[in-house]
Amino acid sequence: MKNLALSLAFLAAPLLAGEWMGYVSEDKCGAKHMSGSAADVSCVKGCIKGGAHPVLVVDGKVVKISNPGKVPEALYGLKAKVTGELKDGALVIATIAKAD
Repeated sequence: MKNLALSLAFLAAPLLAGEWMGYVSEDKCGAKHMSGSAADVSCVKGCIKGGAHPVLVVDGKVVKISNPGKVPEALYGLKAKVTGELKDGALVIATIAKAD
């Protein structure tokens, strides 16, 4: 159901509130980081410090984040639970926390 909602949001919906589970990556490597490994964490941290922007990878799809300052460095490369809304194809984060 979330996959369908996410797909529809990218196509047409200007605003869609919800909850997502995905990996915090960055726009340089995108969906390459979906294991939560130490190597993934290191790469994501390095790329973001080098100017890349955080993204959320949900079921292999890269979702831009409108307010990247809401993503704490402690979650870079890890699986996260996010609440917020999709607006104009990007995720506006309300809350973000490490997923179990």
